[in-house]
Amino acid sequence: MLTVRNAVVSLLVLICMVAASVASAQGLRSGSVQVPQRALTPVDGIAAIVGKEVITVKQVNQQVDRIKSELKAQNIKVPENPRLELQALETLITEKLIEQEAKMMGIRVTDKDVDEAIKIIASRNGVSVAQVQAQIKAMGLNWNDYRERLARDILFDRVRMAVAEQSVRISDSEVDAFLKEQAARKASGLEPPPPPPPPEPPKPKPQPAPPLILQLAQIFIAVPEGASDEKVAEIRKRIDDIYARLRKGASFEDMAMQYSEGPEAVRGGELGIRPADGWPALFVRNASSLQPGQISRVFQSPAGFHILKVVRRAGGKAPEPPKPKPQPKPVTQLGVPDGPVMVQQTHASHILIKTSTVVNDDQARQKLEVARSRIVQGGEPFEDVARVMSEDASAPQGGDLGWLNPGETVPSFEEAMNKLSPGEVSEPIKSPFGWHIIKVHERRTQDMAEQVKRNYARQALFERRAAAVFDTWLQQMRNQTYIDNRLFRQQ
Repeated sequence: MLTVRNAVVSLLVLICMVAASVASAQGLRSGSVQVPQRALTPVDGIAAIVGKEVITVKQVNQQVDRIKSELKAQNIKVPENPRLELQALETLITEKLIEQEAKMMGIRVTDKDVDEAIKIIASRNGVSVAQVQAQIKAMGLNWNDYRERLARDILFDRVRMAVAEQSVRISDSEVDAFLKEQAARKASGLEPPPPPPPPEPPKPKPQPAPPLILQLAQIFIAVPEGASDEKVAEIRKRIDDIYARLRKGASFEDMAMQYSEGPEAVRGGELGIRPADGWPALFVRNASSLQPGQISRVFQSPAGFHILKVVRRAGGKAPEPPKPKPQPKPVTQLGVPDGPVMVQQTHASHILIKTSTVVNDDQARQKLEVARSRIVQGGEPFEDVARVMSEDASAPQGGDLGWLNPGETVPSFEEAMNKLSPGEVSEPIKSPFGWHIIKVHERRTQDMAEQVKRNYARQALFERRAAAVFDTWLQQMRNQTYIDNRLFRQQ
């Protein structure tokens, strides 16, 4: 329950999986969008009804205006209004569906959650929250709008996590098969050598640089799950042809609108503006060294093939100038790291109280304060209290989570756990799953190379399936929900 499947929580899944899922659910594909006939504007100003909630014409127009302003700022040709209106309305319908399902699941995002996310972004970049806010404003973004976007991203991430966690199961035999496949590929000589290790990080400066913020656009071609080698090669050739045309001077925005398979294609592939910490690590590796206007090489994720363009950037370390005549690097299959991996593990237990429409944050925290008092002041064994009170699957084992590696739990949980000494019990802390108290038993340093390999394989398999699961789930939600589109009608 606590394990973080980083690529699902990470925005790689957010971007890649939703790009395929939303486009499929909407029935939209760039270059082949057929816009239904525009209906007369309803007198009551309602563009669509989703379940029991409405989307107004004003909201659609505001969404269209945002898209137009983003395109004009990048000197991209603005498509005709009906196409923009259709894309804006379908996006709002999808967002409304996810928000409604989040309420049904008891998933919500508070201002405190957003504050915590911003603190994490600031901490990982070695700056203050005020500096992050200044950088956001320097990029021309309204701070409140940024917070709203971040809250929506957090909410959607939690819904996707919940959907994937309920449906995707990766067996040990599947992990074994994946590792054998990787070993066979490497032994055959088909697997390109790993890239050289990154250079040593520079010595810390007295004043840290402001966090790197990137505005990115992408061209994305999906690879279906279980695609044959021939199908993958065919898709790779398509995106290589696009890349070649870009190198010859073709407009990135025009190529994205014509060929990209993500819902952002209508905006010339524009994905938005975020701190580097908020983009997938795979995206940052391929874009952080680029100057505005430059494009990345073709690279592959579990969802498909990508080409990125850096539209704007601010803060961070100045990118190094590109090397003359760089040699193109081949796209590799998902590899497995080699060599020893020494990590500090923590043996911990916890008690979890989940929040819902019945139990709010204050009630959950109060229950855990009572539980902590029974343990710390009353001398009751942590394990006995966990068996009675905890709402996690670990309750029968007294809340024992076993040996935890860095990154296996959500940041708020890991941060609180790392501050504890062996034998100490934490104050109640909140995570996306609810409220916890944590007890650390002991710590050790272990070579986890074999486990890391298996975790990597499990993660890669999970990512492949999560996209299809979310796609199916989203389409089911659309089929099961009453949707009255009053803005467009079929021709």
